[in-house]
Amino acid sequence: MSETQTVQVEGRRLKVSNLDKVLYPETGFTKGEVINYYVRVAPVLLPHVAGRPVTLIRYPDGVTGQSFFEKNVARNAPSWVRTERIETPGSSRGHEYLDFVVIDDLPTLVWVAQLAGLELHVPQWTVGPRGGVRSPDLLVFDLDPGAPATVVECARIAVRLREALAEDGLTAYPKTSGSKGMQVYAPVKVSSPEATSKYAKSLAERLAGETPKEVVSTMAKAARGGKIFIDWSQNNPYKTTVAAYSLRARDEPTVSTPLSWDEVESCSSVADLRFTAEEVLERVDDLGDLFVDSDPVRLPT
Repeated sequence: MSETQTVQVEGRRLKVSNLDKVLYPETGFTKGEVINYYVRVAPVLLPHVAGRPVTLIRYPDGVTGQSFFEKNVARNAPSWVRTERIETPGSSRGHEYLDFVVIDDLPTLVWVAQLAGLELHVPQWTVGPRGGVRSPDLLVFDLDPGAPATVVECARIAVRLREALAEDGLTAYPKTSGSKGMQVYAPVKVSSPEATSKYAKSLAERLAGETPKEVVSTMAKAARGGKIFIDWSQNNPYKTTVAAYSLRARDEPTVSTPLSWDEVESCSSVADLRFTAEEVLERVDDLGDLFVDSDPVRLPT
């Protein structure tokens, strides 16, 4: 029988339940600990998801149970949860639009965690305060290692991306994916929604051309063995990438963790760039927020 209680979060009332339910069986990490993590990391997480429609990956029976993507707001959402209606052309279920949750505040973040929405995925664009999709403000490169390559090799390619972006006046910010790979972001201004995809594809193809034995820019999985796939397609306006500080549904509660470039450059083992929820909270206490904090730069055409 589920145990439910009502809590107050910044003046909002919401119900939480099953706080002792284990969501990460290997470590015994519970739903209550998931909620506690998101409450404690909220000061650095919220600025990076605010204004961005979120796609949740929910794990009501834990990371070893069945999961599902949730784009449309849950039917039992409190009235104060912000939603934005976004067009979804080509939806697999035939929906012309969906009502996405926007996590702008702590009560909404706690409500999402209560749903066992372990993973938060967001686009590289925001919606305005009165609705309406804005042009992308972030450029992202998702680095995916093909075995036996690991995040160590991803780090080497991330450094090359940083140098290439700097040539165009862009400031790069790295973070782990919380899974096998990592991502490199840059804040940008663009003249069209397609500009980031075009630029990212060109740069990915350039690096693949320079070192074809190390980098691949094509989607074919057969071509990725031992190489780093630079997934430039994450800049498609209809795609999302795991948010900074989001938990991941791995054996342990690992986190998509912002990094310093010193950490990336010195990476020599997978363990160097693998962080759990508690470790991330300690990092935030010691280092603050390492993620995107510079002004956007006009993307070259």
